[in-house]
Amino acid sequence: MDQNQITQLSSAIAGMMGIFMLFWLCIVVFAIYLFWRIFSKAGLSGPLSLLILVPAVGWIIVACILAFSDWRVIPAPPFYAGLQPYPPPPGNYPPPPASFNPPAPPPRP
Repeated sequence: MDQNQITQLSSAIAGMMGIFMLFWLCIVVFAIYLFWRIFSKAGLSGPLSLLILVPAVGWIIVACILAFSDWRVIPAPPFYAGLQPYPPPPGNYPPPPASFNPPAPPPRP
């Protein structure tokens, strides 16, 4: 490779690394936002979501906090408020046919 090709290749790699870093930065910021909302709705402190910035174990720490902590929230009311989602079927539905003769069980050996 001549010097011009090396310069072009290194600038292309630097440009790709910048794009990849921007992509991962967006993912991390979005994850922090999501965990902040989850912690807030669980009745915990929102800044606990910043623990995902700890290298290698941050995600595990956050998952353990969410899994084993006591969520201080008020239970939601039932969706149907006493109504059943489907009406129960009538007691004798469907009626058996008038000329129903069940087959005899096979003989035992």
